[in-house]
Amino acid sequence: MPAESPFVIRDARVLRTDFVPSEVVHRDGEVNHLSSVLDPVTRGERADTAVVTGPSGAGKTCLTRFVASKLREATLDVETVYVNCWRNYTRYRALYRVLEHVGRTVDVHRQSTPTDELLDRIRSVDQQAVVVLDEADQLEDPGIVYDLHDLPQYAVVVVANREQDLYAPDGRRLRSRLQASEHVRMDRYGTDQLVAILQARVDNGLERDVVDRQQLHAIADAAAGDARLAIGILRSAARAAERDDHDEITDDVVGQAIPTAETEIRQADVETLTPDQLVVFEVIRERGPVSPGDVYDAYCERIDDPKTERTVRSYLSKMQQYDLLVANGTSRDRVYEVVDDDLPSPGV
Repeated sequence: MPAESPFVIRDARVLRTDFVPSEVVHRDGEVNHLSSVLDPVTRGERADTAVVTGPSGAGKTCLTRFVASKLREATLDVETVYVNCWRNYTRYRALYRVLEHVGRTVDVHRQSTPTDELLDRIRSVDQQAVVVLDEADQLEDPGIVYDLHDLPQYAVVVVANREQDLYAPDGRRLRSRLQASEHVRMDRYGTDQLVAILQARVDNGLERDVVDRQQLHAIADAAAGDARLAIGILRSAARAAERDDHDEITDDVVGQAIPTAETEIRQADVETLTPDQLVVFEVIRERGPVSPGDVYDAYCERIDDPKTERTVRSYLSKMQQYDLLVANGTSRDRVYEVVDDDLPSPGV
């Protein structure tokens, strides 16, 4: 009878980047701040809008989902609504997601129901809800922020990498609306903080003694403050060790997992680009290094109803933040090219 293959992973859910842990380490101040902003909801009162900002991998999504989950534990009368604005980037899609969570989409036809009718239904809901607009700078129309901000039964949490990117679509009007909001600003993690985050995932997701502290430091160093990447590297290493029938994660496996995780994350980000963003990305992949002006001209040639040049420049900034593009040169002679030329296009 053949020997059983060794196991490295005990609970794969813990190694997912969207896993919400029972405790968010090294973010006590941010957790307390956001919790205090939303606390009035637990008493049936109106809460201020909160704006959560920080670089990719700083734990913004984890923070907001953790606080929202604690809020649900504290009161039965509050619904929590999570809207991923990468996927729900139009005003209609975002409003529909809100309605889905509050159970008001039974007779809504996604292709024919007017946006105003969706908004009327949202207004008519008398249940309090916390709505998290994650990656809100992806919204083509920030109107949903105005829609929800004015309704007393909704507490809104707006999440974005950079505050200035939230204002890119219409500038002054949204800035005026959000400037009085509570702001929770998050920085990149330090190496020791990332090690602590990884150790918690190891303790809950892997078998005992399959990875050592020095290897976690190596992963944290490679991730350079990005918790999403650090967890991705750990997941890739554990998966590779198990696939190769190893009973532990070796240094070689960690080294190989670093570029694997980087590529997987980039590919996942490419697959979430909006149709217009994907056209911009493909233009740069085909023609890079290429200037923003040339990118915009080529983009306009391929799109029947192109966005403004300012919007396309915000796309470039967003893709650079997510390590899909690299920019070289000064603002006057800047050119863009893709970081990884070998990424397959979505659907390929």
